Amino acid sequence: MWAIVVAAGRGERFGGPKQHQLIAGRSVVERSVATARDACDGVVVVLSPGDPGPVPLADVTVPGGATRSASVRAGLAAVPGEAEVIVVHDAARPLAAAALWRAAIDAVARGADAALCAVAVTDTIKRVEGDRVVATLDRSELVAVQTPQAFRAVALRRAHEQDADATDDGALVEAAGGTVVLVPGSVVNVKITHPHDVLVAEALLSAKP
Repeated sequence: MWAIVVAAGRGERFGGPKQHQLIAGRSVVERSVATARDACDGVVVVLSPGDPGPVPLADVTVPGGATRSASVRAGLAAVPGEAEVIVVHDAARPLAAAALWRAAIDAVARGADAALCAVAVTDTIKRVEGDRVVATLDRSELVAVQTPQAFRAVALRRAHEQDADATDDGALVEAAGGTVVLVPGSVVNVKITHPHDVLVAEALLSAKP
């Protein structure tokens, strides 16, 4: 079982490479890799070209591509062919608990092609055209998907064969006809996108018993 930790984003909304931002004295990517190391036999970290490496606890570091999906494919190329389960995780979610990793991996072990962590949508969601609202969606049918996401290796590799792009790998497996299931995510599994998210993450860490 191997993990691919994607840390190749440019961090445009953050204002710089957020994967190297310190949270309570430890970088975002190091926190994500440490959890991956505990959950999996091997860890590939995908960095932006030119980023410093290697990353502590990673087995392999590789340069990413122009898109998230291209970066995942770069990671896939470094995962040994005998790996049967591959977990893809965005480094930008440094607080993903070990329990989330176990839940996703266990769902794949039970037969799913992909298992995605997800939480219920609590805001009212509108579909718009420009600044005009054209529909209000039924939030009872919606979830917000997180990482980690676990996959049967053969299903993930097959989904990436056509070099397609998506905002998450679950969408590619779904498009390829795979069985995609959900496991409970966590509201604590915050994504570092804007500078204020660092303050949220540090507050959550300090609140842990």
